[in-house]
Amino acid sequence: MAVPRRSSARFPAVARSAGHYESFYMKASHPSQHLGVWIRYTVHKRPGEGPKGSLWCTLFDRSREDSPWAVKQTTTDVGALESEYIHVGDSVFTPGTVTGQAEGEGRSASWQLSFETEEEALHHLPRPWMYRAPIPRTKLLSPHPGARFSGRVEVDGQAVELDGWRGMVGHNWGAEHAERWIWMHGAGFAQDEEAWLDAGLGRIRIGGYMTPWIANGVLSIGGERLRLGGPARIRSTDVSEAPTRCDFTLPGSGLTVQGTLEAPRDDFVGWVYADPDGSEHNTVNCSVADMRLAVSRPGRGSIQLDCDGGAAYELGMRETDHGMAIQPFADG
Repeated sequence: MAVPRRSSARFPAVARSAGHYESFYMKASHPSQHLGVWIRYTVHKRPGEGPKGSLWCTLFDRSREDSPWAVKQTTTDVGALESEYIHVGDSVFTPGTVTGQAEGEGRSASWQLSFETEEEALHHLPRPWMYRAPIPRTKLLSPHPGARFSGRVEVDGQAVELDGWRGMVGHNWGAEHAERWIWMHGAGFAQDEEAWLDAGLGRIRIGGYMTPWIANGVLSIGGERLRLGGPARIRSTDVSEAPTRCDFTLPGSGLTVQGTLEAPRDDFVGWVYADPDGSEHNTVNCSVADMRLAVSRPGRGSIQLDCDGGAAYELGMRETDHGMAIQPFADG
């Protein structure tokens, strides 16, 4: 079955005078091991300059001493044909396939993946006008929030076969990153293999004021999508974040989700993310994290959802004294 297009690249229409960043990315995790893949195709454009494209590939594999293993490659050859989400050089991300290769710092990787899904896109921002407005300056959606990946990833000669691994495809873009952000995704829960959670949380700076955490996402359970967060629920949203763990309470429409998301320090990859204005964030990501959720629905009781190794946790931050190793690849 052909996978329908659920989003389109924005960067081809951005004026040369404007700054812009954009990424299409995928995450997939083995159903029973702490083994996962995270691949990202990005665009970085400074004001007055043309866009640059980068390929990022990370293999999370606890059986390897050098895990997580990562590589990044940057080029000016970037575009988006009608049949694609994006291409960077000869590496192409389409609705249904992710193929490519990257080399850097003496490392090399290649991937030939396909994915299947019947899920509709998840628009994290709760109102369509928010995708047109100047604020928030970061826009986020998941074209395919629940997908199954098959194919092969090779890193420095080691082949990893994917056979129906659960995961997702995401897309974000904007004029600048949030001042601080969290992205989380969980799939393959022990109590409900079809359930998934996909949420983006951000704190943005407006003048000299930084907002509290604003969460936007969905818990899909039993085939029903339950929206979480939103600007109206800021006061009841509670987040305690650290580079290796996040404890959170996300209120929603007729439910509350309390959870933890964590992984050992050695399971995280660290990157520099640059903004178009030249500023930078340090970002840590683990795509084989453990997620624990307690879902409370008035009149329907509570349920527990546990996911070992099938969750992603990403934290973007300004500080550099977090003690996490950062990959030797520049951005921007």
